[in-house]
Amino acid sequence: MTKQRVHNKVYVVGVGMTKFEKPGRHMAREAVTKALLDAGITYTAVESAYVGYCYGDSTCGQRALYQFGQTQIPIVNVNNNCSTGSTALYMARQQIAMGAADCVLALGFEKMDPGSLSSKFDDRTAPLGNIMSETRGFSKGPPAAQIFGNAGIEYCEKYGATADHMAKIGEKNHRHSAKNPYSQFRDIYTLEQVKQSRAVHGPLTMLQCCPTSDGGAAAILASESFVREHHLEAQAVELAGQAMATDSPQAMAGSAIELAGADMTRRAAQQVYAQTGVAPTQVGVVELHDCFSANELITYDALGLCPPGKAHIMVDQKENTFGGRCVVNPSGGLISKGHPLGATGLAQCAELVWQLRGWCGERQVPRLQAALQHNIGLGGAVVVSLYRPCLLKPEAGSKPAVDPRQRFGYNPAIECRDISKADFDRVVAAGHSNYLTSHL
Repeated sequence: MTKQRVHNKVYVVGVGMTKFEKPGRHMAREAVTKALLDAGITYTAVESAYVGYCYGDSTCGQRALYQFGQTQIPIVNVNNNCSTGSTALYMARQQIAMGAADCVLALGFEKMDPGSLSSKFDDRTAPLGNIMSETRGFSKGPPAAQIFGNAGIEYCEKYGATADHMAKIGEKNHRHSAKNPYSQFRDIYTLEQVKQSRAVHGPLTMLQCCPTSDGGAAAILASESFVREHHLEAQAVELAGQAMATDSPQAMAGSAIELAGADMTRRAAQQVYAQTGVAPTQVGVVELHDCFSANELITYDALGLCPPGKAHIMVDQKENTFGGRCVVNPSGGLISKGHPLGATGLAQCAELVWQLRGWCGERQVPRLQAALQHNIGLGGAVVVSLYRPCLLKPEAGSKPAVDPRQRFGYNPAIECRDISKADFDRVVAAGHSNYLTSHL
């Protein structure tokens, strides 16, 4: 296990995202503008940035952020498969936790190719080659659907779950997404419609699989001193614990469940619970990486949300939705909200920040003590993060806080609007006003 070290507390003070959709918007500009508006600061205050994407040239992060000002801050480009956005968040948090900065931006975006994920470079060893094991063989279908679908099949064989349990997860997440204006798909389907949609692999049907998506999301992280200096106590959310893990030898041991990343998720979750002193039973909302419904099923165990082998019981008892013990993917998750690889982890962050602020309207989870985020990438890397309400109180005589919704003119958690040039001009670095046209 990773040694526990003393860290400065880290807070999320601003979040923003685009609608996930095809074709894409001006993703970076919209997401960053919204995050800076939310925090009530300009780009001048940002001391460094971590920018995540998988499909793009090596310094797309610079190109995306230069439109806000060429302030000469460090900009680090991040690529970690489907956990790219959370990896950027993880690196940004480390800077503040170690005292190297007081305000750091994490940005993720993706403009994806149509169709299923595929290798782009066939003249070298594929990163996923090491996990294409002989557990159950591979057919012509999409590789990721086979990996996660086989994990679902193994879970059914070991613990008595059925294909219906995975279909119920798909039905739940589509139902949740109907109340999220940022979701790529907002249609509600019956369980039978989910089950009878086009077969993809094994028990998985089309309505249990995430789509290819374009989109962007961003978060502003800050130290306690920054929160106090800018009077952000009322809107800040503590990013209380975070851990990243990669594959263990179990991934090569012949289990389809472990091949899909269960053990690295288990390790990261245990580290986060140890860091924060929060028990899984205290977590009221989870944004979980449901690239396929099978992955949500096997991940309940790994995150400690249910006893080992009891995920299907959690599904049957509806403990994973509104009215249950823990609402999983109130945003609609990847299955329905969409999955632009670089943006996913930061979109999860935005949803949980809005939930802990109590802004989410009809999809609000009540009485929250803690929120958990799970973002996994095959090959492999997983980031697990835990958020909780900010306990900082404004100092006596300090300037009154401004509700961020006043700066927007609307509640961004329940309404998705485009940004205006006036919005952009409010957040660019001092002396810089450049509304560059960019599809990043």
